[in-house]
Amino acid sequence: MNTIRIGWAGLGNMGIPMVKNLVRAGFDVTVYNRTVGKANTLKVETGVRVVTTPRELIKNVDFIITMVADDNALKAIYQSPDGLLSGNIPANLLAIDMSTVSPDTTKQIAALCREKGIGYLDAPVSGSVKPAENAQLIIMAGGHEQDFEKAKPIFDCLGKVAHFMGENGSGNYTKLAVNTFLGITVQALAETVIFARKNGITAEALLPIINSSAVGSGFTKIKSPGIISNSFPAAFSLNLLNKDILLAKEQGLSTPLGNALAESLQVALRKGVGDEDMMAIIKSL
Repeated sequence: MNTIRIGWAGLGNMGIPMVKNLVRAGFDVTVYNRTVGKANTLKVETGVRVVTTPRELIKNVDFIITMVADDNALKAIYQSPDGLLSGNIPANLLAIDMSTVSPDTTKQIAALCREKGIGYLDAPVSGSVKPAENAQLIIMAGGHEQDFEKAKPIFDCLGKVAHFMGENGSGNYTKLAVNTFLGITVQALAETVIFARKNGITAEALLPIINSSAVGSGFTKIKSPGIISNSFPAAFSLNLLNKDILLAKEQGLSTPLGNALAESLQVALRKGVGDEDMMAIIKSL
């Protein structure tokens, strides 16, 4: 049995499989989720302990890991009256945020943690639900390198590789850069299929050629079945991609393709496809 004790906050599409991987690896895990039903279901499935406030979560753990939707959710977990920083802080605690949030929010919370004697890593991940289930995420971490090394046994159970990128915020900047490329790729693939269709070439005929060519990738192969069937259950929703591109723009993204992508995502949201997979942008276009 692993003696490392982890408190985990956030049981969305990514958080649940990540917690299951930690439990399978023998970590002692306690969870908090705003929707208690999800936590109780996970307790039945895995035996994790459940608490009802972040303040309770911080008791008797070595690590705190957060995996939440956005900046506001992360701030609430840390700074609310019953938040992580509202009670007694265990000695040598290390906090790790694996969400995709603003580097500014990371630097703010990291500073608050340092005031309490807590180490803090921003460690967002690249990969969606299936890589999370298979522990094949790519982890990009910012903070102190000694904290990164301390967290490596955890990262090794959640991903196929973990990279130390520099000071706090560096993990976030890296993730926003990766997701800018991801978003541009989504837009480009959608436009390519639409152009072909307008000229009598079906997606069924086009996509195998793309996938076997130099421009094909794991991403184009994963997205091909959904494009062909016009079915887009969310692996990574268009809402979340839009959130990340807005964060990138806040940090200075202002290039021709970046600006066009941001505008296209806004149009797609107005057309009501935000809860579908990001590839549903093809429906908007």
